[in-house]
Amino acid sequence: MVRVLKAAIALALTFAGPGLCHGSLKSIQVSGKDYLAWQVGQDDFVTPAPARYARRLLDVGPVPDFTGPDITASMTLRCGAGGNIPAEGVIELKAGDKVTLKWDQWGSSHSGPVMNYLAHCTNDDCKTFKGNEGNVWVKISELGFNAAAQPQWASDLLRELGAQWSVILGLHVAEKAMGAQFYPSCTQIRVTEGGSSQLPEGVALPGAYNPQDEDGILVALWKVNQGQQKYVAPGGPVWSEAAPDPNRAGP
Repeated sequence: MVRVLKAAIALALTFAGPGLCHGSLKSIQVSGKDYLAWQVGQDDFVTPAPARYARRLLDVGPVPDFTGPDITASMTLRCGAGGNIPAEGVIELKAGDKVTLKWDQWGSSHSGPVMNYLAHCTNDDCKTFKGNEGNVWVKISELGFNAAAQPQWASDLLRELGAQWSVILGLHVAEKAMGAQFYPSCTQIRVTEGGSSQLPEGVALPGAYNPQDEDGILVALWKVNQGQQKYVAPGGPVWSEAAPDPNRAGP
């Protein structure tokens, strides 16, 4: 749910998942209308390149280095290992509209959190927005591990919801440094009506994900599952004015 935001916004979706069943953002739905994201493996062969609403992705795999520019920002905000090519389209929506992100698949058997960020594009221009300076990325939602929920991990809930949601970090190989996998995607939106709050200071991306973070990244999944360790999703706290997560309540 997006609310109390105005002007041009880049919606950064940083998620990771299973090593054997990857996926990519297929479309973004607002008010019953679907806006196509970059179609991996198809749009690369179309000339001229089709206008899409999420930035180009090279493939459906994780970024090679989640501490580097591919996690979100480079010369013009990579949002994945797809170069620095911005999206042509910008989705217009009203404050309070529900945004549903649809993946082409998500058969996760390796679990992790789901996270979602917003950043205000400089000069209201997302096509030239870099996003690599300052703490501009504001987390507006996250779900991680909830021992009382079924399924317990947010990424597994994404699978149960038919691959419709937001952002994931998979921990199936996270017991070794740099083992966690991130799959970022960025959608460009403009809030046209309602809302007056300004985004607060957020986190810097790259920079917010520390490969030595033993609470959220360098984690033994089985220890969390067995209640031996509390899990804390990386990337800073959720904005206090963010709307409740529509996927489920709780952590």
